[in-house]
Amino acid sequence: MNRRHIMAGGALGAAGLAAPRLAGAQPRIRWRSPGSFPKSVDTLWAAHERFCARVGELTDGAFQLLPFGPGEIVPALQVMDAVGQGSVECGFTGSGFYFGKDPTLALGSAVPFGPSSRQTWSWLVTGGGREIMKDVYRDQGVHAVPMACTGAQMGGWFRREIRSTEDLRGLKFRIAGLGGMVMTRLGVVAQQLAPGDIYPALERGVIDAAEYIGPYDDEKLGFNRIARFYYYPGWQEYAPSVDMMVNARLWDALPAHYRHAMEAAGAETWHWSMARFDVLNPPALRRLIAGGAQLRPYTRAIMDATYRATQDLYAELGEGNPRFRRVWEHWERHRIEQIQWFRVAEDSLANYVAVATAPR
Repeated sequence: MNRRHIMAGGALGAAGLAAPRLAGAQPRIRWRSPGSFPKSVDTLWAAHERFCARVGELTDGAFQLLPFGPGEIVPALQVMDAVGQGSVECGFTGSGFYFGKDPTLALGSAVPFGPSSRQTWSWLVTGGGREIMKDVYRDQGVHAVPMACTGAQMGGWFRREIRSTEDLRGLKFRIAGLGGMVMTRLGVVAQQLAPGDIYPALERGVIDAAEYIGPYDDEKLGFNRIARFYYYPGWQEYAPSVDMMVNARLWDALPAHYRHAMEAAGAETWHWSMARFDVLNPPALRRLIAGGAQLRPYTRAIMDATYRATQDLYAELGEGNPRFRRVWEHWERHRIEQIQWFRVAEDSLANYVAVATAPR
């Protein structure tokens, strides 16, 4: 009996002694991680900080990521370029910002009339999305870890009411990604600006309207102080997925448990950020309306026009870019199947509950 106790105690003691040696054997790595999103808004910036902290926690502090705001070491819309070129080790950005390099990149983030956040996650993680997108990212020199999601977005802020597609003609509109290409087809002068540049552009009259994310972020950035009309829904980016992009060569060289730590922190932070937006947006919208914002739905005619223009754009991009066509067809099959399932199981109940709980 005593001998067994001694042996057990010896085993526990050996394990206790071994742990520091194993921790000490981990390579100590310190990477810079610039981001595309303003520090002034504690949503995506908070997700960036949280991800970096979690990677450190999961590796007992051996693998440290240092988050930087836009412009501190890399301009906001050059993060992926800097990571791919090896100027920095990793960075937090949305692949949709870089659609000009390859429109297929937008499919990894958000595209007009795309899937919801749940449907996006299911495509990326269990529907084969990450696998089919891997080479798209690798061509840019990066490996992408899904790391954040905004949930449903809003349509944007306008200085004047938009009642018809005619009201869109000549409008200077900050709109990111493929949504800008869609709006261009309707006569809009689309511009892609870094998030931190939107407010000054609105204030100086460089643009007439802008979309960013949703009530909480938009309130923080002060768009309501300049543009009064707030439109919904955000058809241009339903539920964008944002990535931690890692230099591909460095990713391949990372110890496996460091890669696992980044993947685990990414999945956790992706869902945390989506939940945070869901909690913060409703009261922010009430505050905006109480402060004078005029909430407006896009008309059915505008929604129909943007939807038709979107489908035409996808067809044209597919004709000129075989890879876009291949990835889009894979994505589209998933999207349609999800829409059909949600229409039966989710949307029917959501619509009933919305009506049943409406104020009378």
